Amino acid sequence: MQRRKIIIDTDPGQDDAAALMLAFGSPDEIEILGLTAVAGNVPLSFTSRNLRIVCELCGHPEAKVYEGALKPLNRPQVTAEHVHGKTGLDGAELPEPTMLPQEQNAIDFIIETLRREPEGTVTLCTLGPLTNIAMALTKAPDIAPRVKELVMMGGGFSEGGNITPAAEFNIYVDPEAAKIVFGAGIPLVIMPLDVTHQLLTRKARVEKIAALGTRPAQVLVEWLAFFERFDIEKYGSDGGPLHDPTVIAYLLKPELFSGRECNVEIEVESELTVGMTVVDWWRVTDRKPNATFMRTVDADGFFELLTERVGRL
Repeated sequence: MQRRKIIIDTDPGQDDAAALMLAFGSPDEIEILGLTAVAGNVPLSFTSRNLRIVCELCGHPEAKVYEGALKPLNRPQVTAEHVHGKTGLDGAELPEPTMLPQEQNAIDFIIETLRREPEGTVTLCTLGPLTNIAMALTKAPDIAPRVKELVMMGGGFSEGGNITPAAEFNIYVDPEAAKIVFGAGIPLVIMPLDVTHQLLTRKARVEKIAALGTRPAQVLVEWLAFFERFDIEKYGSDGGPLHDPTVIAYLLKPELFSGRECNVEIEVESELTVGMTVVDWWRVTDRKPNATFMRTVDADGFFELLTERVGRL
């Protein structure tokens, strides 16, 4: 299997950290060209810090981290400390990172990398708001056809939203950026709340991660314990949904997921539904399909993959 070249654009977040651990634990399948930080769950100063903390925890201080957008394109900043804690990675005590971010900004890194690598060989993996990607596409429209695929966590259909009744957080934070990305003609694979709400951090699943006995596994368990408390209280579920690792899991084992190609548009005007992903699942319009929208996942297979790869760190 040829290694898949990827850029991970992220706003860590405990679930982002789990996604990064899954990627770092899969070096035979994945080549991480760079990691780009965006404001989202917490401000950029924290998402950059958290990204570098995870790199060091995973034993990869050589990874290159680039800082991107400080705020959404046109809107006031919205963050999620109520879910992730003040730092975005509350729940485990870790030293401050010794790694420094690269001098080049994330937007220019994305553009330069897509222009340098052969066309159709780089996958963009987005775990947060799409601001960095939209800024890169706006600055350099020529990069759009060079992207192999953009695999993202965001949106929802039958599950509705998690920040408003209609909108999922990543899309809601910067809907204008999402609209640019969804209209760019890039092959999109969407991991929505419909999928991630099937991936609950049930006690038995987390215990298997804890049983690995490694430092990264221990830290992940502590992060998940903090992260899931909000969703357990909100949904009354056994564990909380694990969102962002779905993106990396799809690269490794796409057979875990099922969905269909359909048209997905982003609402940017309505006060009630701004940030909504309007999914034409039943193809009742003549709008051209622009995304593969996932709806189901093999939850046990997903957690087996995550546990096995975290165990490699």
